[in-house]
Amino acid sequence: MKKLLLLTIAIWYLTAGCYSQTDWKSFMSRQDMTWTRLPQTWYEAPFMGNGSMGSYICKEPGKNAIRVDVGNSMVHDHRTDDASIYGRGRLLIGYFLLHPVGEIKSGDLRLDLWNAETTGCIRTTRGEIKLRACVTSESPYILVEAEATAGEKEFTWKFYPENTDSPRQLNAIRKGNKNHLKKDYVSNPAPQLSARNGLNLCWQPLLAGGGTATAWKEIRKENTSTLIVSNAHSFPGTEALQKAETALASLQEADLPVLRKVHREWWHNYYPQSFVSLPDKKMENFYWAQMYKLASATRTGGGLLDNSGPWQVLTPWPNAWWNLNVQLSYWSVYPSNRLELGMPLVDAIGNNLDNLINNVPEPYRKDAAALPVATDFTLTGATVNVPGTEKKAQVGNLTWICHNLWLQYRFSMDESILRNTLYPTLRRAVNFYLPFLTEDKSGKLHLKRTYSPEYGTAEDCNYDIALLRWGCNTLLEASRILSVDDELIPRWKQVAEHLTDYPQDENGMMIGKDVPFSRSHRHYSHLLMFYPLYLLNAEQNGSKELMEKSVEHWHSLPGNILGYTYTGASSLYSAFGEGDKALEKLNGLFARTLRPNTMYMESGPVIETPLSGAQCIHDMLLQSWGGKIRVFPAVPSQWKDVQFKDLRTEGAFLVSAVRKGGKTSFIRIKSLAGEPCILRTDMANPVVKAGNATLTLQKEGEYLLDLKKGESVILTAAGGNIPVISPVGGEGENYFGLK
Repeated sequence: MKKLLLLTIAIWYLTAGCYSQTDWKSFMSRQDMTWTRLPQTWYEAPFMGNGSMGSYICKEPGKNAIRVDVGNSMVHDHRTDDASIYGRGRLLIGYFLLHPVGEIKSGDLRLDLWNAETTGCIRTTRGEIKLRACVTSESPYILVEAEATAGEKEFTWKFYPENTDSPRQLNAIRKGNKNHLKKDYVSNPAPQLSARNGLNLCWQPLLAGGGTATAWKEIRKENTSTLIVSNAHSFPGTEALQKAETALASLQEADLPVLRKVHREWWHNYYPQSFVSLPDKKMENFYWAQMYKLASATRTGGGLLDNSGPWQVLTPWPNAWWNLNVQLSYWSVYPSNRLELGMPLVDAIGNNLDNLINNVPEPYRKDAAALPVATDFTLTGATVNVPGTEKKAQVGNLTWICHNLWLQYRFSMDESILRNTLYPTLRRAVNFYLPFLTEDKSGKLHLKRTYSPEYGTAEDCNYDIALLRWGCNTLLEASRILSVDDELIPRWKQVAEHLTDYPQDENGMMIGKDVPFSRSHRHYSHLLMFYPLYLLNAEQNGSKELMEKSVEHWHSLPGNILGYTYTGASSLYSAFGEGDKALEKLNGLFARTLRPNTMYMESGPVIETPLSGAQCIHDMLLQSWGGKIRVFPAVPSQWKDVQFKDLRTEGAFLVSAVRKGGKTSFIRIKSLAGEPCILRTDMANPVVKAGNATLTLQKEGEYLLDLKKGESVILTAAGGNIPVISPVGGEGENYFGLK
């Protein structure tokens, strides 16, 4: 009877998260952003999105009005005679202004993360207007409900279309930046406003054909108003007009409760895919804001996550940037167990191979492909120069984005991603390097001059040497997994074995041969071999010392130390188990560059920086490079109590863990694919508390677990109990917003 009871308890704990107890509504309310004074810019404002459409709410600077912005990450130019960031970049759409009767005195706002809604109250000299807004999750609408007191019931809405010229061109004009001004730029036509069938319409045509349609209507009833906005983009035709109009034509007031219900259900299903709770509540607030931001900005069927997400503003960077930005933006979707958010990237690469091929000079298109620095969503951009010339040959971008595809594969173990997208793309990316390798007398292979992003050119450029080495090793592994007898396997083996060592000097990693790292620079392109590639890692003698020397020198040169300089250093330190240093660097992001709503900007918005901050937290809590699951590998010493549930690792494992009083007391691992399971942990004398897996000691702190697909195991310290995973204690809440 006792054995049966224990078996029943074990099964109960191993199924359906019975060891977890979170009041999600209450927990997420403590993560909300709050405003006791009104924001006046996009980087102060509450923001919303559904993976394509986006909006933010703020007081319009210099005007007695409240702005509701209209954004859509699918809206961009299509000029065939200009593949640059001017001719194929993202475009602005427009915004609504709520014009009150009285003068605005004050207001408060709250971004409700759990429901993905913004609520608030605007106070004027004539009364109050209460607001509730969202961008509906599974339908193309921006909904704004307004309820006014008697003195404000005559408030009005008005739409203001934006100029649809390149945001880079408009930004250059506004700031007087002649270097960014394209002298022969031809403007797009003016927007066209109209009304029919009870709807208001704005058509923004493009010179290249197609355009953007915005449709809206207001349902007015006594002192309440509901503004409903739809938006669509089409090229080369004008079907966006019909699409936006049709979306609104049949929508009635009675339909709105269903829209809101479906919207909320989507978000309520999204958040519990994983759970993270930290004792530092500002850091916890930041983390959950990034999880909200990710799903607002991208999802299956939605837009590729570029520099701005669906909240486009004037910027010198209105495109997808491939020498760091896109890569960092997607990192946190993998360990957070939100893999569906990574599919727009997989689809963008898989659906546009022909354009990747056309990005290399014509003589190399038979078996090569590349990504320029910036492209539109079809991956069309300027031709990538070949190595070995005086021109900047930035060759490594496609290989680096293939590393993201590899992570999508490894965290899902979905072989179709490997076979259909990653393998053919990486094969061509690596092939672009091969003609430019030369062999010295010792048999070492050297790479002709290439360009290290935003720094300079060098032979044996570390950016490319690391990516080429990783690319060849990964192609060899992929061909083994896929049972592909590729004719290039001998060449990949030769390159992997004989490629030159990384150029380095007394300060650590150099940019490349004869080019030291000698001036302040925000990128860590020269350090990719440490992170995220882990080619040099904590299990190798001397690698940690080399990493520390390189990072310290990188950060010692002032002048261009910016947001992802801090997040990059944080993850680099975490990769080598230095949690306190990792936290110190991540705190640098908070202290110097993070905006009130957790957005980030330099000369323009760059969404990847705070998103990579969420990955810094993941790197402290869980790592899985090199075929090993590392639980709490770099937790800062001041984080005594930490809990997480269902974070995902390479090999498609879901991992949950509890750290209490600075000691790991609980680990649960579920295998989703039946891959080999090796665990590294500092847990003292772990024992199997539930599950049939055998725990075999490999070496100190490292164990083999024989988990089959679908099986789970729970480990505790000897004599320990199975805890209930729930939020950990800590002071403070609702840190972000404006107070």
